[in-house]
Amino acid sequence: MSSEPQRRRPSPKSAPPRPELPVDDAMEAWGQPLAPVKDLDDVARRYPGRKLTLEGERKPLEFYGRPDQPNAFSMDSLEFLFLIAQYFREALPLRMILLLIACQRAGGRIYLTQDEMATVLDVSRTKASETLQVIMGHGIVFKVKRGCYQFNPPYSYRVAEFIPGTETAGTKGKGEYVKVEQYDTITKIRNDANLPDLVRFPSLESMRQAIEKLRQERAEERAVRRLERAQRQEEGVVAQ
Repeated sequence: MSSEPQRRRPSPKSAPPRPELPVDDAMEAWGQPLAPVKDLDDVARRYPGRKLTLEGERKPLEFYGRPDQPNAFSMDSLEFLFLIAQYFREALPLRMILLLIACQRAGGRIYLTQDEMATVLDVSRTKASETLQVIMGHGIVFKVKRGCYQFNPPYSYRVAEFIPGTETAGTKGKGEYVKVEQYDTITKIRNDANLPDLVRFPSLESMRQAIEKLRQERAEERAVRRLERAQRQEEGVVAQ
């Protein structure tokens, strides 16, 4: 054990007090260190004119998709899906609508030929063409040119997509994120006087009326069958 007296260690220097955040000088605040926030209520009282918010970390959306199309999805009107589920009595129109929704590109364009539709749905080209004409007759989609269709934006719309670099000129293999606002597409469609009114100003009212009419007809048919069945039972009882 050393006999030399131990030297006293110098006490650490206290840090200089941190300046307060200037209330009326936002630019000066960037150059000054800030004390950690311990009490949000105290901060709110010190800066009554500022809005304080705390949000959790935003998690990425989870969707199944191909590696070159991460988180690819469309926005679909729930009312539209609800009505077509009631209106179309056969599966093929619904299957084709789902196919058209799934094949949208940014802006709602669908690059499919009728032969390709028929191949995917495993039906004849004639059947695919007839079904497509029925769907187009309701203004759900319309033809832009050969092999290119447009989904009516109020029914289903794909806002954005990632296009691989191999498909985009000048991207050097990095790809490109393309976004097309729905409002811009709707405005362009409404301003095109060459399109039918049902496309320019889409409405589901005719489909609602058709559903109600069909329900009334089916109700009347069921009432007639019940009456006939009751008459046959009554005749059987009398015959005995």
